[in-house]
Amino acid sequence: MNRKFRLSLEELTKKNKEELLKDKQQLEKIERKMDEKHAQTK
Repeated sequence: MNRKFRLSLEELTKKNKEELLKDKQQLEKIERKMDEKHAQTK
């Protein structure tokens, strides 16, 4: 039981890190678009 729980916890942690990385990449993409639009309006 404990070993199975640990494995699932490790998998959850890994999935969370992957999701955070995707979120970070999406945020960076949005920030670049905003910067481009801001630069164009000047």
